[in-house]
Amino acid sequence: MTPAAPVKLADPAPSTQRRETDPAQRYLAILNDPLYSCLVGLQDLVSYETALFWRARQVRTLHLPITTGSISSPMGLGSDSSPVKIDMFGVPTYLADSMQFMLEYGCRLTGDGCYYVMPSFRGEQADATHLSQFFHSEAEIPGGLDEVIAVADEYVRHLAAAVLEHLPAEVAASAGGTDHIEQFLASPSACMTFEEALHALDGDPTCFQTHEGWRTITRSGERRLIELYGPGVWLTHHDQLSVPFYQAVDDTGEQALNADLLLGPGEVIGCGERHTLASDVRTALRAHSVPESDYQWYVDMKDHRPLHTSGFGMGVERFLMWVLRRSDIRDLQLVERYNGQITVP
Repeated sequence: MTPAAPVKLADPAPSTQRRETDPAQRYLAILNDPLYSCLVGLQDLVSYETALFWRARQVRTLHLPITTGSISSPMGLGSDSSPVKIDMFGVPTYLADSMQFMLEYGCRLTGDGCYYVMPSFRGEQADATHLSQFFHSEAEIPGGLDEVIAVADEYVRHLAAAVLEHLPAEVAASAGGTDHIEQFLASPSACMTFEEALHALDGDPTCFQTHEGWRTITRSGERRLIELYGPGVWLTHHDQLSVPFYQAVDDTGEQALNADLLLGPGEVIGCGERHTLASDVRTALRAHSVPESDYQWYVDMKDHRPLHTSGFGMGVERFLMWVLRRSDIRDLQLVERYNGQITVP
């Protein structure tokens, strides 16, 4: 793949340093910071424009609980997060890391797909690009990988265009301009496979990590691809053991039918095609060393009602990191939440 003109990644806006404020006083300190007024406007815009986007496609929202017994990022091969386990009236359960499985269930009730915007919980500590609690915009639609990449790309462009239409001055003041959004909207997203990316970056060890039988790209690698091929880059067909068991695989059985949209800070959207048949789920569970008993209902659903679907999830705060050109996702919390800490309010 021939690189386009190099993308100059704009310097991020300086941190608000609100994390250095006494946590008990942070909620008062941010009242006078225009960033957070802008953040409220963007959160409202994402919720409203997401509903408009899916209503135009006759895709319905689901109201779902935040507890689950079937986490979508189980410990094992391909897991990049740890679950949040709680005791609920004596019953071990989890706070949802994602309700993607429920969206697959919902697709069997709606016909045209389903979506939600709801909280997600992760067991790892927050850092510059991860939150312990964040908002997830997720959807599942009938069809394969190509269809979901297309609709996810349309979705993020719909949101970006809405930002320029409804909040241009506020975003420009907080982000130092809106040229990065205009540049994204003016050019199609590039698309390349993991193998193509490996070749394009000459296997640079700072850009890739090799595990036992599978490889992953680092944040530095993602940023390098954005610089060379961006501003938006779809990175597809990762090693199948590097992604969760529910991602379908290609004809070789080695690469997953998945894709990540790299934008701004790195991965903003992750998407993939699902296994249609229960037999394929069972094979994937064994390959990822995940007990089938933990996902028996999911396997049974595929046995009872096979359906070819694909889905995606966008971290809302990751998207807003790009919109606002922030270097630290922890700035984009109206109310902070960190694992193992009590915060006010």
